[in-house]
Amino acid sequence: MARSPSGGRGPRDRDRGRDRDRDEENELTDKLVTINRVAKVVKGGRRFAFAAIVVVGDQRGRVGHGAGKAREVPEAIRKATEAAKRGLIRVPLRDGRTLHHDVKGRFGAGKVTLRAAPAGTGIIAGGPMRAIFETLGIKDIVAKSVGTSNPHNMIKATFKALELLNSPRMVATRRGKKVGDLLGRRDGTQAEATAEASA
Repeated sequence: MARSPSGGRGPRDRDRGRDRDRDEENELTDKLVTINRVAKVVKGGRRFAFAAIVVVGDQRGRVGHGAGKAREVPEAIRKATEAAKRGLIRVPLRDGRTLHHDVKGRFGAGKVTLRAAPAGTGIIAGGPMRAIFETLGIKDIVAKSVGTSNPHNMIKATFKALELLNSPRMVATRRGKKVGDLLGRRDGTQAEATAEASA
């Protein structure tokens, strides 16, 4: 790697780093979830501003959300998008299309249940949750929201649920076992149960 005489990174290295960041940004897709006009009452009357919520993802297992507020709509969306890019999380997906297991999430008065679904089901979810799953790259899922319909709480509850997801590899690593041991035991249990039922 080319270094400058002073020992720091040379201009070529900096350009390469910028190009990599730009490539990552180009891969990300963003969706505007909601935009809200808020008013502040001041001495001369009302002062209006706009609050935006944006979800950003690469459609391959990374997703983030952010909120931004500004006097103009484009500026609010830009702030929300930047905040979403700073808070990306990685979510393990099964076959790149659905969740590994069912999971529940809660934030404030918002409660969500996310369920893995067979191929061809599609995204059965509404409002802000649909935007999250589309940017995340999930093709098949059944989701239900109970309680508040406030988009802030729904999004945060969904992210709480997504953070609880584990893949078989993650569980195997944590328990010091092989993935085959975990999946094999489950298959063996099912086979025994089937044999007992047929006897």
